[in-house]
Amino acid sequence: MRLRASGKGLVGVDITSATVKVIELKRAGSHYQVESYAVRPLREGAVIERRIRDMSAVVDALKRAVDHARPGSRNAAVAVPASAAITKTLTLPASLDDDEIEARIQLESDKHIPFPFSEVAFDFQRLGLNSRYGDQQDVLLVACRQQDVNQLTEAVLQAGLTPAAVDVETFAMERAFQELRHQLPADEGEQECVALVDIGATMNAFHVLREGRVTYSRDTVFGGRQLTDEIRNRYGLSLEEAGLAKKRGGLPDDYQRSVLDPFLDTLVQQVGRSLQLYYTAGRKQEVRRMILTGGTSVLPGLAERLAEESGMEVVIANPFRRMKVNPRIDVPTLAGDAPAMLTACGLAMRVGK
Repeated sequence: MRLRASGKGLVGVDITSATVKVIELKRAGSHYQVESYAVRPLREGAVIERRIRDMSAVVDALKRAVDHARPGSRNAAVAVPASAAITKTLTLPASLDDDEIEARIQLESDKHIPFPFSEVAFDFQRLGLNSRYGDQQDVLLVACRQQDVNQLTEAVLQAGLTPAAVDVETFAMERAFQELRHQLPADEGEQECVALVDIGATMNAFHVLREGRVTYSRDTVFGGRQLTDEIRNRYGLSLEEAGLAKKRGGLPDDYQRSVLDPFLDTLVQQVGRSLQLYYTAGRKQEVRRMILTGGTSVLPGLAERLAEESGMEVVIANPFRRMKVNPRIDVPTLAGDAPAMLTACGLAMRVGK
């Protein structure tokens, strides 16, 4: 997966089941600046469970996003889903250099990777000396199937961008969380556990982060598209009309009671179940705060219901709150899209790395 430097600016590209998102970040002193961004819808079925099924539809949406954003950089970072990646911390002799580590991983690939090495894309990072054995070093290994990397880089290339980095969604999310931390009270310690709930179109992912690292994850197949489908079926709308009505309102008077409230009830129950399973799994660190991300996280009443049910403070993510913004970008529109931009933002934050 060998990654190379991305130049002055970097475009994060996030391809989900409902949309394609692109955002370009540049360094501005110790902070970041949003240079350009765009979100464009995807045809239903073009991406299923984070994997591209219709390349032409994805490329078309990505081209439209790039044309709208007009990024100054053509270097792009993409991410494979966490479910497609294998991450392991290996303990190897401290005397090994990078070439020797790479050779060792290839030689012992059958111990760490459950598919043929000829089909593998991998990378590694030294983490420093092992805490228990001074003559050993810890090495983070990340591997996935080459076809997953090829599919993403092909989409980026066809859209006129240059693949500069292939990441893992979890790592991108952890990187973006460094910005979200500033939405939490300043007096909270680094040890605090925070729940990050990513509510997308077809899935919701429940993560617990401690010291900025994911320690627990659970995915549930339930997301905003179920609400869109219910609106479509109940009121005889097209998929596009139902999606617009969900965002802009104007639905019949019974919408809140008969459609939205039952959906929110189910979603709150699922988040509560994920939190319960976190503790059932033997996790002793108490989760005290919750951050909502994803396009569905902005539904009216959701944050309040989750706060009431969990007893936690619940905030909606905005990774751009501290960032400077290029004057040509409409700030209110960016703020409205911010909760769904976490992965793309985390990818673009690789700029300068």
